[in-house]
Amino acid sequence: MPKMKSNSGAKKRFRKTAKGHYKRGKAYRRHILTKKTTKNKRKLRHAGLIHESQEHQVRAMLPYGTK
Repeated sequence: MPKMKSNSGAKKRFRKTAKGHYKRGKAYRRHILTKKTTKNKRKLRHAGLIHESQEHQVRAMLPYGTK
């Protein structure tokens, strides 16, 4: 049976953690940053986790996980 393909967009956006959850980057950090507060931009630097109700969707897109 051939190997399953991973979703290319998901490969670039999600990383698997040691405990098996998935990390993601936060939104609203690309442009129009002048009206956002320094505190808000600082909080957007840190990665978030995929909510457990959506983890099954990411797992389906990344059948072999990522590094």
